[in-house]
Amino acid sequence: MKVHLKQIPAEGIHLEGKENNDILGLTENQIRPSGPVEYSLDIGMSKSSMFVTGKLGVDVGLECVSCLKRFVFPIRVANFAAQIELVGPELVDLTPWIREDILLALPVHPHCDWDRKTKCVGPRMKYLNAAKDLKAPSAWEALDHLNLNRRK
Repeated sequence: MKVHLKQIPAEGIHLEGKENNDILGLTENQIRPSGPVEYSLDIGMSKSSMFVTGKLGVDVGLECVSCLKRFVFPIRVANFAAQIELVGPELVDLTPWIREDILLALPVHPHCDWDRKTKCVGPRMKYLNAAKDLKAPSAWEALDHLNLNRRK
């Protein structure tokens, strides 16, 4: 998404719209954008920089790490903010900043039951009881009885 600096008035400008999801550069099979990147941005100028605030959103198709089922996950960045130093051309490309915030909002371990409406059929670890059983033999006990000074 490119902004022409000469088109920004002194009081700033508000831009809303949709961009093709190609700007995200996602080529992996497990992550596929399923719609356009939507934006609602306020752009203003200060002495030698441009500041951008607003909202971003895109729906992406992900693969569940438990059951490997495909599902749609909505990514919403409610507090997008960027400050860009102006050092060159009159045309500023916001794509790297938009792409970065959307990629950072992706879940690290996506689960298809993220919305609590669906039930994942994949294997899940039950809650582990971390309390120590005092009667169980310790692996360190066997090492304590090891005689390292013995000669053959």
